[in-house]
Amino acid sequence: MPNPPAPVRRTLLKGLAAAPFAAALGGSPTPASAAPAAAPGIVKPLPEQYFTVRGTNAEARFDAFGDTGFLTPADRFFVRNHTTTPVLDAQDWRLTLWGDGLHGRSPVHFTYGHLRDLPSVTRTALVECAGNARSLYATQQGQAVSGTAWTLGAVGAARWRGVRLGEVLRRAGLAHDAVDLMPRGLDAPYVSGGTDHGRVRRPLPVAKALDDVILAYEMNGEPLPYDHGHPVRLIVPDWVGIASVKWLGDIEVSTRPLTSPWSTDWYRLLGEAHPPGGSAPLTRQTLKSGYQLPFGATLEAGRVHRLTGRAWSAHAPVRSVDVSTDGGATWRPARLHDGPRRGAWVRWSAPWRPERTGPVTLLSRTTDAAGNVQPDRAVHNTQGYLFDAIVRHPVAIA
Repeated sequence: MPNPPAPVRRTLLKGLAAAPFAAALGGSPTPASAAPAAAPGIVKPLPEQYFTVRGTNAEARFDAFGDTGFLTPADRFFVRNHTTTPVLDAQDWRLTLWGDGLHGRSPVHFTYGHLRDLPSVTRTALVECAGNARSLYATQQGQAVSGTAWTLGAVGAARWRGVRLGEVLRRAGLAHDAVDLMPRGLDAPYVSGGTDHGRVRRPLPVAKALDDVILAYEMNGEPLPYDHGHPVRLIVPDWVGIASVKWLGDIEVSTRPLTSPWSTDWYRLLGEAHPPGGSAPLTRQTLKSGYQLPFGATLEAGRVHRLTGRAWSAHAPVRSVDVSTDGGATWRPARLHDGPRRGAWVRWSAPWRPERTGPVTLLSRTTDAAGNVQPDRAVHNTQGYLFDAIVRHPVAIA
């Protein structure tokens, strides 16, 4: 990839204690220096009742979502980091667009203030890691996979406010023959196996960028927290989380297809069920559902329990959720508590009165408006992406 313009290479990292609060520009989040994170490189606190630390990442506990409402609060949102969270000052930050896909081919810069002065949009959208539920390939299907052993908590819903990426591209002078963008973050270069892969970056087709992608600077009505992309991040609705690049620093605009390790080495489907050399780079997420209940929870026999959960699909609004309390022998519809809409999940519930003691497997199954239904098994791939099978949820009745 060609070298970006020199201004993009400026290091904007600052110490936690030195990060100012940029109120005039919409604000930087207050650093959590008084309450250190429980994982290396993550700024916010990670209490055990809400998070499971997985290396440089923090998985939200799906069973603890029951009291969070429709939106996931920022302090309960999962964290997916390749390296460490950079602490950036909005007043110093700027976004650079560059490449042969711009008229004149000269770099164009936008400050934080410039973006906030542009017409804003607000969109509720899920962000979900491509590997969410990866561990279930092994525990549920007996198939080995590599990568972070997420259960169901590498997902969250938020109300994002920002400016349409298409608006910024138009103002920067998008050429008619531009085909690909390469958004890149300002986090530290990712080094794995002795290889420096550079900063996180991943191609994004111009067609998708002009459709529904936003440059977000607020999350649930507040400036983006550091761990979630402050000052500005991409939100790419319905696509795998890696597309929603955090801590955005520059975007290459190209008249040729672009690649990065995040589209060639990772985030493709590899394995016996897929083409030699792997699938095309992953784009759209899949569909899932789950109980807001710990795996292995003990429930009392002879009383009514209100089982709750969430269901979502990246293909179409959720149409229905069915539940089984006998390992799949029988199914019945759950009650939906949110109106189905694109790019969002629905909360659901179902009453259950278990009569006999012993182990039971609970199941839930999402059907969306396009007719997609969660299958009994997910198609295996070696890196454990896009698990979509019905989750087998064990409980004990005592």
